[in-house]
Amino acid sequence: MLLRLNKIIQAPGCVPFTHTMDLRELVIGAQRPVTEPVEASGVVRNVAGSDGVLELTGEAHTRLHCTCDRCARPFERDYRVPLHAVLTTEIQEEEDEWTFLIEDDCADLDDIILTSFVFGLDMQLLCQEDCAGLCPTCGANLNDGPCGCVKEPDPRLAALAQLLKDKID
Repeated sequence: MLLRLNKIIQAPGCVPFTHTMDLRELVIGAQRPVTEPVEASGVVRNVAGSDGVLELTGEAHTRLHCTCDRCARPFERDYRVPLHAVLTTEIQEEEDEWTFLIEDDCADLDDIILTSFVFGLDMQLLCQEDCAGLCPTCGANLNDGPCGCVKEPDPRLAALAQLLKDKID
């Protein structure tokens, strides 16, 4: 969606916006966690006057439907991401990923929201922050409790274990 900003590019003011995006085709890792619409709202302000640099602030939110990257358990989570971007009529070489170009007096809200949405996601989608994952031996979900597997000693420490065993005997 293009947001028309011609009224505030050269004069102080603000333009509010609301936008709904469909990100069902967005792949994160090996999954498509966005099955519901992403709702975004906010405002674009020109607080500096006539320099052609605007500030976009707001928030986007949806509900994620994921599979935990550690324990493979399905889970759902509300997801909110702040929107903050600088909009300018000219991009300089040293600009960062949060600076977006205004073309034909319009800002591309889809690009801004998608960038904020993806950069805001965690690298791993976890059912809980302290997810214990799966036992590498039996595959049991360690969030449900210990699995009962006997851990094999590290073979690099076998000589040390033998020395300790000889000392105890």
